[in-house]
Amino acid sequence: MKRLRQKNFISAAFILIFGLVWYLSKRSGMFADPTAEGLRSYISSFGVFGPIVYMAMFSVIPSGSVIAIAGGMAFGMLWGTVYTMIGALIGATVAFYISRFLGRSVVEKLIKGKIQKFDEGIEKGGFILILILRLIPLIPFNVVSCGAGLTKSKYTDYILSTAIGIIPGVLVFTNLGDKALNVRSSEFCLAIGILALMVIVSIFLKKRYSFDELLMRVLRKPEGVKQTIT
Repeated sequence: MKRLRQKNFISAAFILIFGLVWYLSKRSGMFADPTAEGLRSYISSFGVFGPIVYMAMFSVIPSGSVIAIAGGMAFGMLWGTVYTMIGALIGATVAFYISRFLGRSVVEKLIKGKIQKFDEGIEKGGFILILILRLIPLIPFNVVSCGAGLTKSKYTDYILSTAIGIIPGVLVFTNLGDKALNVRSSEFCLAIGILALMVIVSIFLKKRYSFDELLMRVLRKPEGVKQTIT
């Protein structure tokens, strides 16, 4: 009983903090101008605290492409990538542990009854499964995070596969933001071309493979193959 109360308390604290951050974000005017340029101005208005504000934004709204572009505009390619990665991984961590504390019955409704298949996929090859789902957004970012939190996935394996899987998208969008400061440059045209290529490849892969097909491929993995996640 004591453990259950502690679990409920921690879950409520997570949700309360997350909701408070979201509320304060809206009240602060963060989304008054939700364009990349508007978000860049908002971030820059905090001066030396800009990176902290930006990472907090991204932890609340991970995988936000417009925010990532704003990050590239505000901090450049290098630091924009670093701050975006940190913010996204914080968001992924929070979602992972919230679902682990909340329990199966609550989160299963979110992912529409697919948790059993997700469980099997994790046991057969969880690292690869999560990595692919980060590279190919067959399922929304936070749904993958919550689903992984309910499985036997180790946090270290989960966060490593997430970190690797989001690198291409982060690089593309922060690079676009960095080059957007000079839209007439050849570098900006190249950045647009890279983004277009990524979108085309993503659309093709999403049409080529469904979530169920991906799971079937993972579940057919031979038993003798060494597992990354136990």
